[in-house]
Amino acid sequence: MAEDVRMDKYLWSVRIFKTRSEAAEACKKGKVKIDGMAVKPSREVKVGDVMEVRKNPITHRFRVLALLDKRVGAKLVPEYLSDLTPQEELDKLALIRESQVEARKEDRSGRPTKKDRRDLDSIFD
Repeated sequence: MAEDVRMDKYLWSVRIFKTRSEAAEACKKGKVKIDGMAVKPSREVKVGDVMEVRKNPITHRFRVLALLDKRVGAKLVPEYLSDLTPQEELDKLALIRESQVEARKEDRSGRPTKKDRRDLDSIFD
């Protein structure tokens, strides 16, 4: 257990960002907030803090349950962090993913799927 943990290090440790540099950059750009105020990468995290992390297109909300300074496996993250993201935000993400699939179906751009390849093969054989 860590006593003093920097915000950028904590965000990286609980797998919100892939690298500590990405976490620090998000803090510098004002995409990480606690109590509605942007935080610096060097701000110390405290148990009970509720943070908002803007990762386009949605804003995630998390509550800090415990501190750590080393990156943990994805299965252990719920011991250190509680996800409070509202359902409306998660619905936005699902809608975007669905629209991307539909767009791929409509314009058929990109590499053909296995089904497309079989259909093409059956036409040319």
